Amino acid sequence: MCHNFSVKIHSSNRCQRSYWLKKPILSGQYRHWLVDSGSLTLRLQQRYPDFKVKPTLVTYAKMTMDEAATLSVSPRNAAMIREVLLMGNNQAVVFAHSVLPRKSLRGHWLGLSRLGNKPLGATLFADPQVMRTPLRYKKLSPQHVLYQQAAQFLIDPPPYLWARRSVFTLNYANIMVTEVFLPQILAT
Repeated sequence: MCHNFSVKIHSSNRCQRSYWLKKPILSGQYRHWLVDSGSLTLRLQQRYPDFKVKPTLVTYAKMTMDEAATLSVSPRNAAMIREVLLMGNNQAVVFAHSVLPRKSLRGHWLGLSRLGNKPLGATLFADPQVMRTPLRYKKLSPQHVLYQQAAQFLIDPPPYLWARRSVFTLNYANIMVTEVFLPQILAT
């Protein structure tokens, strides 16, 4: 049975805690990547001269209950789900999962549905009017849907993955971006 602190993920009967932390407690080597509130895209471009974005999924689907609650929208509403791998040294270093409610894909953000291999972060951080909520953090276990989505791109998935998320807002339009840090980001 799910309690108030849990939500059902997609059509699965498995309940998962929706609580995201205000601080990445015991995140070890991932901490400096997690807490940096600047543009992750820019930081990766500076670290990896061959940085690129590799789209893995762009579709319209229902949000999870947790995502809908964070975005303050009905979970029955479809949203554009965009998932990409952020690549450095020809290896996936971050799995990014973005949720763009349909009502947010107009005005200034109309073109976001056609980004292709362009980084979403570059678009969001380029506009000084875009506001960002504080980062929230989660240590994802193999039972979490985001872990499962990210782990499919790993040869040897670790026991857990660290993720962070925030909501970007412009003129009452919201986009939630979740970044799952893959082990290769720790390689020098």
